[in-house]
Amino acid sequence: MKIPLLDLQPPLKDLRDEIVEAVTRVIDSTRYIMGPEIDSLEKEIAEYCGTEDAVGVSSGTDALLISLMVLDIGPGDIVLTTNFSFFATAGVISRLNATPVFVDINPETFNIDPKKLSVKLAEMDEEKRERVKALIPVHLFGQCADMAEILKIAENYNIPIIEDCAQAIGAECNIDGEIRCAGNIGDFGCFSFFPSKNLGGVGDGGIVTVKKSKLAELLRLKRVHGAERSYYHRVIGGNFRLDPIQATVIRIKLPYLNEWHKQRQKNAKYYNKLFTESGLNEKIKIPIIMHSKTMQNPHIFNQYVIRTKKRDELQTFLDVQGISSGVYYPIPFHMQECFKFLGGKKGDFPVSEAAANEVLALPVYPGLTTDMQERVVEKIKLFHLS
Repeated sequence: MKIPLLDLQPPLKDLRDEIVEAVTRVIDSTRYIMGPEIDSLEKEIAEYCGTEDAVGVSSGTDALLISLMVLDIGPGDIVLTTNFSFFATAGVISRLNATPVFVDINPETFNIDPKKLSVKLAEMDEEKRERVKALIPVHLFGQCADMAEILKIAENYNIPIIEDCAQAIGAECNIDGEIRCAGNIGDFGCFSFFPSKNLGGVGDGGIVTVKKSKLAELLRLKRVHGAERSYYHRVIGGNFRLDPIQATVIRIKLPYLNEWHKQRQKNAKYYNKLFTESGLNEKIKIPIIMHSKTMQNPHIFNQYVIRTKKRDELQTFLDVQGISSGVYYPIPFHMQECFKFLGGKKGDFPVSEAAANEVLALPVYPGLTTDMQERVVEKIKLFHLS
């Protein structure tokens, strides 16, 4: 039995004819840039996330980049972010010649640690703190960061928040007794429609949610090279437009998203049961849910990530057994070659470094069967007994 890390076929099976028909309709319309599909998707995502507006863009990376551009981030500015995420989170900061300043993570959730964020800011002198122009918390693997505490810190220092929600559309957290959705907490919410996401397209795509219409206006202006009409450019922007073919696919999938979340949550719960019963508690650390389990989506499990001291050996063993797994992420930002100029060294971020050596994502996608899950855990147990 071959078990892939991700199989996009099960959710596609029932929607294929509708998707093909819709894509064909877009092709036949010859409206290939912007248009009604984009407008409709923006309204539907804003409604889903509970925000005032949303602006479709070309990718999750560009969602982060354009948000920073709207804040006029540039040389000399500092942007605080996690040290453990997909490269785009930090890469977009350097692309604008600003300086990323990294913060270590919570060992349980892999999200930025608010206590360490607070310490990082407190250690800065006044001149350096004034250069901090944005904060990018990441809702990693499908669970929101501790936004209640992060909001307090950001408000105390008057720092705008750009939520990296690439893996967390629909995830919820509690902000002072109010249940809020990812992308509806900070100033910007940046989402990816990369095919592997819970809500994925058939190529690249992304969207930015905002709570202020003025920010949406600036995003739309920056999205088209800063032009209010062709060839008349009020500001510097870029080509960040979302493709209408991607928009129409996402629109078809969106009504099914919460059901797919439930399937992933069900799979995660069954893994938890199997691991608990297997007696591997001392060898394997399973994911925890930080936020209240009474919420509908405290964790949407874009990835089901375990921790184990023998991660590389286990991954090799599983691969031989026909079971695919993934390492997200093997190198923290401060140890990436391209960030050597920041002066980071081994030992600077011990929690991120430990996670990078121990995390392993197991299959959790909708359509994964209980037999498959039982085989995965059975082989992991066999590895630890051998």
